[in-house]
Amino acid sequence: MAKLLSICLGATVATISMTATMAQAKDISLQDISLQDIVQLQRVTSAITTNDGAYTAYTRVRPRTAYEDDDGPAYSELFVITPDGEHVPFITGDVRVSQIRFSYDEKFIHFVTNRDDDKHNTLYRIPLRGGESWRLYAHDTPVNSYSLSDTQPTIVFTTREAGPEKQQELARKGFRARVFEEEMRLGQVFVHPMAEDEDEARHIPVDAHVLSATMRPGHEQVLLRTAPTPFVDDDLMLSQYAIYDFSGSQVVALDTEGKLGAARFSADGSQLAVLGAEDQHDPAVGRILLANLRNGSTRDLLPGYLGHVRDMLWQDNQHLIILGEVGTETELLRYNVRSNEYTTLLEPGQVIVQNLISFDTNGHLTLLAHSPAHPTEVYRLTSRSLERLTDSNPWLADVEQPRQETIRHTARDGVELEGVLVYPLGYQEGQRVPVIIDVHGGPEAHVRNGWNDRYSSPTWYSAAQGFATFFPNYRGSTGRGVEFSKLGQNDYAGKEFDDIVDAKEHLVDIGLADPERVGITGGSYGGYASAWGATKQTEHFAAAVMFVGISNNLSKFGTTDIPNEMNLVHARSYPWDKWQWYLERSPIYWAEQARTPILIMHGEEDTRVHPSQSMELYRYLKVHGNVPVRLVLYPGEGHGNTRVGSQLDYAMRLMRWMNFYLVEQNEGIPDHELPHADAL
Repeated sequence: MAKLLSICLGATVATISMTATMAQAKDISLQDISLQDIVQLQRVTSAITTNDGAYTAYTRVRPRTAYEDDDGPAYSELFVITPDGEHVPFITGDVRVSQIRFSYDEKFIHFVTNRDDDKHNTLYRIPLRGGESWRLYAHDTPVNSYSLSDTQPTIVFTTREAGPEKQQELARKGFRARVFEEEMRLGQVFVHPMAEDEDEARHIPVDAHVLSATMRPGHEQVLLRTAPTPFVDDDLMLSQYAIYDFSGSQVVALDTEGKLGAARFSADGSQLAVLGAEDQHDPAVGRILLANLRNGSTRDLLPGYLGHVRDMLWQDNQHLIILGEVGTETELLRYNVRSNEYTTLLEPGQVIVQNLISFDTNGHLTLLAHSPAHPTEVYRLTSRSLERLTDSNPWLADVEQPRQETIRHTARDGVELEGVLVYPLGYQEGQRVPVIIDVHGGPEAHVRNGWNDRYSSPTWYSAAQGFATFFPNYRGSTGRGVEFSKLGQNDYAGKEFDDIVDAKEHLVDIGLADPERVGITGGSYGGYASAWGATKQTEHFAAAVMFVGISNNLSKFGTTDIPNEMNLVHARSYPWDKWQWYLERSPIYWAEQARTPILIMHGEEDTRVHPSQSMELYRYLKVHGNVPVRLVLYPGEGHGNTRVGSQLDYAMRLMRWMNFYLVEQNEGIPDHELPHADAL
């Protein structure tokens, strides 16, 4: 075993990557996509359309170029589609444009950015029909979000309290001590009429931490989502919506419980729809609520909906467009809030709708969507067709797309389950292949039958290398209603992770998976599943890659920033209620029996799942000495890698680990032909 450790554990980044170049700069053969191509894919992240539908502005993320650009976040550029269909670059280059909005008269596009002479995020605008952009308003602290009046040049924006006056000066002198969880600054809200005689914004006094602000059409009022403190836990579990006037007086507070999402007013401000939860134990935002703006009461428009509502948009003051996630697909419903009747605008199975943007006066709906063939793009839905407006990665058309489909199976206790399967290129029915089971986090999330290719799950690259990838939507996942999403509560690593083994067995039974060549990976709760698969369920998996995952439920509770959420929507208990149970549902408890080689990776700045979780499992496995293990930490990264260098490094290590333990070692390659760890 010691010899094996010395020669095979290195993720051969240099070997894999030196031939990788951006696909846009080369001719791609049918099986020539690289991991660098995947992490440098571009995608649309936001869009806005004028009322007449003539102009659509959108932002597109452009990742930095690996091996060439300095480290840092991706860039975000602004483009405008003109009435003749031309895509005009408005603000491009090494920029980061976000939160685009049209002015009330649609003459300007507002946006937030941080330019060379800005201290922080600042509000800008640029003429829609061309011209230079300029700074519209700079506050003493960063502009986090903003909302515009529909009738006049008034803005409402959120920011944070300013820090102590001499904080930076003292830090330079070495005074950097922090009082844990006692120095957080509250979110604030300001209003600015943008009149020539008013240079400063006016603070709207609210005795709470402000999370978001939306102006109410036709009123000098603002809808605020607030929480008692800036803690993430309070944001998730204790936030509330209320309408205030500009003086800070509360007009009405909404009666809600549990998690809250987006809220949208109808055009005249008379109606308000809110994404919320069924109760405080509902794991995810997914109910569509209509608020009574006189008394604050709310009602669920789709009680018992066997899906989760992702987004909504008012077509007019009576009709609400609802984006629902149902199983691995999405659907669009047109709901009449007066008659409580609805019709289907877009059936499941065409594209995976990500967000609803706007309706124009022609009745056309702008939306963002993706599919198994491409990342998120801008689409337009008319009464006759669904038209794609953008193509951020035209080179993908020259790459062979792997077959992808939804797979359904039954768990050992009779629960019906499903997931998404990506086949190897050129797969022949009955052929047994190595399979990577990629487990989503949350667990209040689910994988849809759309674009799932990313640095942590490079499905197209894996398919070209002969791997199948399966994404199980185990019990506790969203997309199938509240009851299904609660099935994993009070059962850490119980039936929810048995579902993953049952998925593996189903893939074996249908003749696809080679039972000796199945690997498991995932991040966060999926990392927990990967660690469980490598320890408690070690006989089922030949390799594991754990990312920002949980190894000890006792210490995890004491180091996370979401302890109350863990209690209310996951464990439904506290560790002191049943110490031994928490311990036995922890991978470290089963570390001695582990025989699955495991690669552990974690961001050093993770506050959700502290990197000590990965350190604990590494140390337990290392001291036992029964199995290959390696721990990789990413400086500057949190609960997931955001920079292209970290993403590419992760993807190469993941695939090198899976390739060795599922393919090379299985095929009996001689030791002297295996790559050495010092290949880095």
